[in-house]
Amino acid sequence: MYNLALRLMADPHEAEDVLQETFISAFRALPRFEGRSQLGTWLYRIAYNAALMRLRKRRVRTESLDEPGVAEGVDLAPRQFTDWTALPDKLLLRRELRDSLNAALLTLPESLRGVFVLRDIEGLSTAETAAALALTETNVKVRLHRARLALREKLSAYFASGAPSAGSHKELVSHAM
Repeated sequence: MYNLALRLMADPHEAEDVLQETFISAFRALPRFEGRSQLGTWLYRIAYNAALMRLRKRRVRTESLDEPGVAEGVDLAPRQFTDWTALPDKLLLRRELRDSLNAALLTLPESLRGVFVLRDIEGLSTAETAAALALTETNVKVRLHRARLALREKLSAYFASGAPSAGSHKELVSHAM
């Protein structure tokens, strides 16, 4: 849960505050926990909501309401084509790559970032992610696909600049994190 909060907040102190709020909220709501989902999934949902509430409070609205964002279906066709098939493990462990991935992750809209973090970084199943975020499994799959495409586009410049190509995005994420 701390990793989820850290990825969403991009600040260790705020992530700790989110974690603390999560456990306080969970403790207060425990008598109302009905057991329809796993306890861990329920806690992820509380953590996700706590992080979103903090982000909404601090965010200054700079997006145009007239222009669609990535989550609304903007053209996600790749503009740069890079072969991602054979990155050595040493490259994946480099701090530069981890920083690039984290920076790219922070540019994703909250709705895509949360799904990506829970599925590809935290390793929750599609069903668990859907339960934690109160989404349908289909919506989780769509958002995950959009997040992966957006991250691939943002990281293509990094890999095109002389770095060999990566295997799967899951390998990239697991080694870079």
